[in-house]
Amino acid sequence: MREQQQCAFVLHQRNYSETSLLLEVYTRRHGRLGLIAKGARRPASKVRGVLKPFQPLLLGFSGRGELMVLTGAETDGSDIELVGTALYCGFYLNELLMRLLHRHDPHEALYDRYRAALEGLRGSASHEAVLRIFEKHLLSELGYGLMLEREGGGQIPISADATYDYIPERGPVRVEHPELAPRLQGARVRGASLLALAAERLDDNSIRREVKALMRAALAPHLGDKPLHSRRLFQDRLPAALRRVEGGA
Repeated sequence: MREQQQCAFVLHQRNYSETSLLLEVYTRRHGRLGLIAKGARRPASKVRGVLKPFQPLLLGFSGRGELMVLTGAETDGSDIELVGTALYCGFYLNELLMRLLHRHDPHEALYDRYRAALEGLRGSASHEAVLRIFEKHLLSELGYGLMLEREGGGQIPISADATYDYIPERGPVRVEHPELAPRLQGARVRGASLLALAAERLDDNSIRREVKALMRAALAPHLGDKPLHSRRLFQDRLPAALRRVEGGA
């Protein structure tokens, strides 16, 4: 395979040999790829300054198998500058893609959603809303889309005033007496929150809290037992008061 001018983002990088980098990139056409950037750590390297997260790129690469060789890299517009909470949220999105996408499995619509999410983190007052909506689309692309408008196992519409236990393998199950009924598994959520996520209108703080719990329960079976490094960074590096105000992963 030999490709040129492929739209991409760097998800992760680490040192490889004395002068090179090992990259995980997300391309629009080919999905997630592993690339060796030979000589990228040399001071005179032309690509050294552009291979960074959240920078839209045009990449060239060649080879076969799990690791290919980077043959060119240039910026595709200005970088999407993320600071504070938005930066940690961006790392969270990158880690989700690293953990959940297989290499060489293209998801062009999801790539566009990812870029839009980065833009949203840069300009949105609600980082949590941006993350939750991206998570919803990620699960849908992977074939695990959430049931948000009808009860699990049937055609009964979700009632905004009702309470549900969202069970990942079944969908929302109505709870008749939530003050008495123990939570089965998954997440307990109001119908209004399910409908708000379906409409992608997460303007209310209480709705965002419920949807966050819902998405954690929905993602957990696919992420496994290994903790998310970006979530731990968010908890360790930012003051608790700032996390409460700005939300996050």
